[in-house]
Amino acid sequence: MSTKLMWKRASSLAAAACAAFTLAQSRPAEACGVNGCDGGVPGPMPVNQDGENVLFVLNPGEVEVHIQISIDPDTNAQKFAWLIPIAQIPEFEVGSQPLFDALLQASVPQYGLNQSFEQCGDDSISGGLTSPNGGTDGGFDSGSTGEATSGAPGEDPVLLKTTAGAFEIVVLQDKTVAPIKQWLIDNDFLWIDGADDAFQQYLDEGQVIVALKLAGGADEGDVHPIVLRYPSDENCFPLRLTRFSSVQDMDIRVFLLANGRAAPTNYRHVLVNPLKIDWFGLAANYKDVISKAVDELEADGLAFVTEYAGATSITAPFTFNVYNPNWNEALFVGLAPEQVINYLNDQGLTNCYEPGFCFYNHPLIEGLLGEYLPAPDGLAPEEFYGNLAAYLDQIDVMKWGDGSAFSAALVERIIAPGLHAQDLLDTYPYLTRMYTVISPNEMIADPTFHINPDLDDVDNVRVAGNYNLCDGNSVVTLPDGREIFVPDGGPWPDFIGEMWWAEEISQVALKGKPMHLVNNTAAINTKIEEWNKSHGWPRSDAATGTAGSTGDDDAGCGCTSDPPQNGAALLGVAGLGLLALRRRRR
Repeated sequence: MSTKLMWKRASSLAAAACAAFTLAQSRPAEACGVNGCDGGVPGPMPVNQDGENVLFVLNPGEVEVHIQISIDPDTNAQKFAWLIPIAQIPEFEVGSQPLFDALLQASVPQYGLNQSFEQCGDDSISGGLTSPNGGTDGGFDSGSTGEATSGAPGEDPVLLKTTAGAFEIVVLQDKTVAPIKQWLIDNDFLWIDGADDAFQQYLDEGQVIVALKLAGGADEGDVHPIVLRYPSDENCFPLRLTRFSSVQDMDIRVFLLANGRAAPTNYRHVLVNPLKIDWFGLAANYKDVISKAVDELEADGLAFVTEYAGATSITAPFTFNVYNPNWNEALFVGLAPEQVINYLNDQGLTNCYEPGFCFYNHPLIEGLLGEYLPAPDGLAPEEFYGNLAAYLDQIDVMKWGDGSAFSAALVERIIAPGLHAQDLLDTYPYLTRMYTVISPNEMIADPTFHINPDLDDVDNVRVAGNYNLCDGNSVVTLPDGREIFVPDGGPWPDFIGEMWWAEEISQVALKGKPMHLVNNTAAINTKIEEWNKSHGWPRSDAATGTAGSTGDDDAGCGCTSDPPQNGAALLGVAGLGLLALRRRRR
């Protein structure tokens, strides 16, 4: 018997919101994430990348929320605004895009199909490694603390004006929507058409409204996540507002860092029926399955699935540019501008060593260079930064000054957010990633989340075994051990028609196991048995081996950048490291 392993990663998305945020814009934000796997083989997973990502850090008595913000590069960045209802005036600071990148890449669901072959007579199929990838900023107070104003209800609605990185921020409060709406319009913040009643509900609940927009002169290249921190015991994702600027079947992913596994409080939790996953297509129908599963009765469109729950250390291979102790802003104060790139190279923030080539190792460093050390008109930035010494007479020394402004911006936008992000990953041992697909008509309640220490881990790596039989049929062994007979070796059968999309639908309390509202496991098992028997499986003479057996000689192929090592079937994700295959715990 020989084996090989095929893989597909459910790709990461970008575009996100506050405890969520609401985009006030002329059309929905499009994704800015990477769709597909490292080598493009066997191809990108067809997942709709419009959506929102948010990270909650769960602490008793405090809420810290990181909002990933994306802008469609084909639109005018100055025409965007974000409106966030929140319990009270928060602290604001710049967030870390590399943190979101690490979370997304490390915990993305990955589907594998481990191929093995029945030995037929005296012939055997030679195995071995198959590697189709070819091997291997105007008018606002400076600083992030801001200046509070009286803002008595019915008078000036402004409670606070401040900035954080590339964003101008204002916090407003009043008894009615009208003064807030008028202030925002008068000050070039876009209003969300049709959202007056929803905002009034939040105001009636005593919440304040946070509005963000890009500062004058900033563009999409300056966009970064934003962090809000405030005392509260309730983390909340305001979907009631999101519906006014969302699309149908919108992806929402929630990450939670804590000391244990998190779960939805007022939403249901769903375990999908694995028979609905197209294992032969390496879960190409993943989003459709999730969408239908969370729409089942008792879930009613208000539910999440858990894509990963386990050790935060899973992010380690992807945190190389989250924070680097070599980053040192002090060295740029008083530095001659022609030396800037050399120092950035030394600190690992850029790789610009020759004209025409310049690689930026942090998503905000190019924007900072463009602001404080801009390339001359008519000269490509790569040419300029790759050979500053050749353009001494064209350097804008007034913008560079003595380097102190660049140094301060480097701290605010890159060093401090990176240090905090790394501290979060080092401090909180447990990461939960939850996902749902939801449409505007379903956004009637704001989901909240809690920790339940009694829940099991959930692996993001799901591997099925496909045992190819000599007669051309095959038997797939799911990660949970259940066997499915597949006529003619594929495609994945729609053998039970309109069978259940969700295997379990549960309500999760603060402690204990989930309370099942729906449990279709027994019925699914009966259907599987009937299906298999109707196709003569299991065979009465299982003389050719155990169906689904994979052996110890697994070899990898598909979406990988590095070949398996040490005799184990491993997946190299984005060329940054290898994840050992682990069996999913249920």
